[in-house]
Formats: sequence, C-alpha cells, structure tokens
Amino acid sequence: MVPGDNVKAPHRVVVVGGGAAGLQLVTKLGHRLGRRHRAEISLVDRARTHIWKPLLHEVAAGSLDIGHHAVDYLHHAHQHGFRYRIGQMVGLDREARQIRLAASYDAEGREVTPERLVPYDTLVVAVGSTTNDFGTPGVAEHAIALDTQEQAVRFHQRLVNASLRAHTQPGPVRPGQLHVTVIGAGATGTELAAELHRTLRHVVATGLDKIDPNKDIRITLVEAADRVLPAVPERLSAEVMQLLAGIGVDVRLKARVTEVRADGVQLADGTFLPSELVVWAAGVKAPPFLQGIGGLETTRTNQLVVTPTLQTTQDPDIFALGDCAYLVEAGSDRPIPPRAQAAHQQATHLVGQIEARIAGRALSPFKYRDFGSLVSLGEYSTVGSLMGFIRGKNMLIAGLFARMMYRSLYKMHERALHGTVKTSIDAMARALTRRTVSRVKLH
Repeated sequence: MVPGDNVKAPHRVVVVGGGAAGLQLVTKLGHRLGRRHRAEISLVDRARTHIWKPLLHEVAAGSLDIGHHAVDYLHHAHQHGFRYRIGQMVGLDREARQIRLAASYDAEGREVTPERLVPYDTLVVAVGSTTNDFGTPGVAEHAIALDTQEQAVRFHQRLVNASLRAHTQPGPVRPGQLHVTVIGAGATGTELAAELHRTLRHVVATGLDKIDPNKDIRITLVEAADRVLPAVPERLSAEVMQLLAGIGVDVRLKARVTEVRADGVQLADGTFLPSELVVWAAGVKAPPFLQGIGGLETTRTNQLVVTPTLQTTQDPDIFALGDCAYLVEAGSDRPIPPRAQAAHQQATHLVGQIEARIAGRALSPFKYRDFGSLVSLGEYSTVGSLMGFIRGKNMLIAGLFARMMYRSLYKMHERALHGTVKTSIDAMARALTRRTVSRVKLH
C-alpha cells in the first residue's frame, strides 16, 4: 500500500463573489477550516480588489479615495488561509460538481488567466446584484450605474473632466453641461445626490472660477414612487426630503423615465431634464448569467431560490446568499430584502452551516432580523430608524449619533475581515491622512 492512500481529500468549498458577504465568509472559513487543513477554501471573483459596496456613492462623488479602502484579494487570501482565483463564473456542471471560469484579460487585451474549470464539494454563490434598467432606452449607452468600483471611478472621472471642460472652453457653460440627474431615490441615489451637491462645489472652489455653482450646477433626483426612500418609514422619508430641499437638490417624485439621451433625461409627462451626467440607481436584479444556470430554480430577476438553510431548491451542494438569493421565511409573504445587513447575517450563519455540513451534522434554518435603516447625506446629516431599539419599539435617529451608527457598520465589516487591531490602526491612519490631503479627490 502506498503511504497516504487512505488520507481523505480535504472538502473543497468554493465561494463565488468577493462582495461583503462572500469575502466575510471565506475569511472566517479560512481561519476555522483552511488554516487547520480541514477544508480547502477558495474565493472566485473577476475583480482584483474589494470595496464595501455602500461606499461606492462616496467614490463616485470623490469624497473617498478608493486606494485607501480597497482590500487586495490575493494578499488577503494569503493572510487568512484561503485561495483566490481570478475569473468570472460563466458555467456550472452540477453532475461533475465544477464551475467554469471565463478567461481574464489585461487592459491591453492580453490573456492573464485561461478559461478553466474549478471543482467543488460545496459551492456558495454570493455574486450580489446589478442595476435593473427595466429595458429603458438609452440607459446602457448614456447612464452609469454604481454596481462596481470601476463604474464609480469612471463616473468621478467624468465629473471632474466635465468641470475642467466647462472652465476651459471658449464659450460660457452650456445649459445642462454641469447638471447631474440621479435616477432612483433609494439609499444609493439619495446619498449620492447629497454627496454630489457638496463635492461638485468643492471641485469648483479649487480655482474653476468660470463656473457659477449657484447657476451652473444642478443636482436632480428622479423617483417613480411618491416619496424618496420608499422602503423606509414615511417619517424618515419626509425628513430626508426636507434636508434635500434645504440644500437645493431638485427632487422629482412620481416621475417615470422613458429615455436617457446623451444630453439629458426624458420623463413620461413630457418633461426633459438637460443633463450630461446621468446615474441610474433604480432597481436591482441578480446578474443575468444566473438565469436557469445548471438547471437551478431562479426568479424573474435572476435570483437563486433557496430553502431556509440557504441551499438552492434543486441542489443541496449549492448555497446562495446576499442579493442574489431569494428566500421567503415562514410566516412572511415577502422575500428577505437585498440589503447589506441581510448579506452580513447570512454570511455569519453560513460559517456554522458549512462547518456542520463537513462534519455531517444537520443544518439549521436562517432567521433574518431587521435592525432598521441608516441613510447618510454626507456632511449635511445622517438619519435612520432602529428596529426594536427600546422595548420592541422603533426609534428614529439623526445627526451625530446616526452618523456614528452609520460609520460603525463599515467598521463592523472591516473588523470581520481584519480583526480589531488592524481596523483600529487603519482608522487612526485615515484620520491623520484626512488632515494632509484634499477632502475631495480631484483626479
């Protein structure tokens, strides 16, 4: 007998998607299983770095430098006991238990990694969501979504370039040239509108004196519903509406977009909003490649339908969590909402689930707890609603306390990835850096 013949191969756990949920999951599994050689943990993502998605509106506005917050997947994997495989999942063979990754290329079109197959024993799909444009004409050509860090950076560059162009052109600033229309008044759209109001004026104040911020700059927020932030309590929505009106953001409610053009946005009532910069933040759906992949059950918005244990309905070897998972809990008639807190809770739950699965123990159902909502309007204010904060009642908060709560969510995410010591050191380093660099990124 050859030595080692009876050694059992380690259980292969493959997590697809390095967003908040996926990266938190592989980090914890790497600590508990990977480092102890109890399982082989792998993360698959087409990007090289991770940034917390709720920060993307700050990247787009220029109030946050992505270089100070991005997590390098390759380095993080080496530090935390898992493997990182660059690539985009494009296929699934459930019978062979393997996924297919597309080839990846650099900016010059040269192949970096070839198309390849990755085997798994347990597969976790955590690919998040993308913006749903509902088939609206012109969105793909003339609007930018904020699904990825690349999109956020590209919008910010367009913003700065538009300001420089307006300042250096021979003639006056054209109508609509420095107008920004944000479509969708959910959390991302509302936060972006407030952040842009401040950062655009900061860009102009750095010496672009040909631009009159009160006359040439305009931020318009378009929402099809009858109020901003339709998913939060009405009182909170009304307070945010008042704050937006106070800083001069033009809010259009009950407004349906019929077309996005190169020079602006057309509304169903015939109104045309001149705007050379358009952000689409209305609606989400899971990535299209998930629709019917491997014969798994999916919804109209491409989400994978899962059981209470977060296993897909057609295959117990495959789990899904976060925005790409569709779960209706017992006693509810609505699915768990695509929110960061839900993804965080599911990732925490799945750590124990996968450990139990490898050990041959029964799995337990996931239970979602809604802790409320927090919305940051940049330096102007932060407002929120905490669920069950005091004796089962909801509590509306605003100002400094709300802002501290909002920032603590990101610190909790960082702590889950890096631990308390590194998170504390990074926080101090960023606080010092803010005193020596521009508050708004100008390139």
